[in-house]
Amino acid sequence: MADELKRTVVWKNLLLDGRDSCGLWHVSDGWLLKGTVVGVLKDQRPVLASYEVYTDENWLTHRVQVERKIGSDVKMLDLNVESRGEWRSGRAELLTLRGCNDVDLALTPATNTLAIRRLNLEVGGSASLIAAWVRFPDLTAQPLSQRYTRLANDKYRYESNTGFSADITVDDLGLVISYPGAWERMASGR
Repeated sequence: MADELKRTVVWKNLLLDGRDSCGLWHVSDGWLLKGTVVGVLKDQRPVLASYEVYTDENWLTHRVQVERKIGSDVKMLDLNVESRGEWRSGRAELLTLRGCNDVDLALTPATNTLAIRRLNLEVGGSASLIAAWVRFPDLTAQPLSQRYTRLANDKYRYESNTGFSADITVDDLGLVISYPGAWERMASGR
């Protein structure tokens, strides 16, 4: 199977005063979310970041690559899930992430698509998970308990154990249209 671009989106990032351009690809061994974020940090420093998240056909995360630049400060994160639940950065196993099925990149709403598609909830259904939460801009990863509840065909309530919650509106592919207070879709196409 040849790689097939399913959709491109551009989100307005309300947290970084910036933009996130992302493509969702169906690739030979699963799915790929690939994007670029440009924004301004609260201290007025410009930031540029790129990300790639590879999953299998069932939306289980296999590989995550993130690079961010803040001026001359460049930081990279490369994570691999070698067997279900065993996360590695280089040769080191990240024991705190053992058992996580999804990655949640704090710099983009794109990774909400992973849990939404993998869980495949019926309207009224709810499920909990633990994601490998990659914080931004430091690119550190830690486990984060999350819960998704499907409120309507196109709406999910996202909750995390940090006390944060939001009602997210998504399209037919599970890509965010509206994430109140954080991201708003500006455009989409193929």
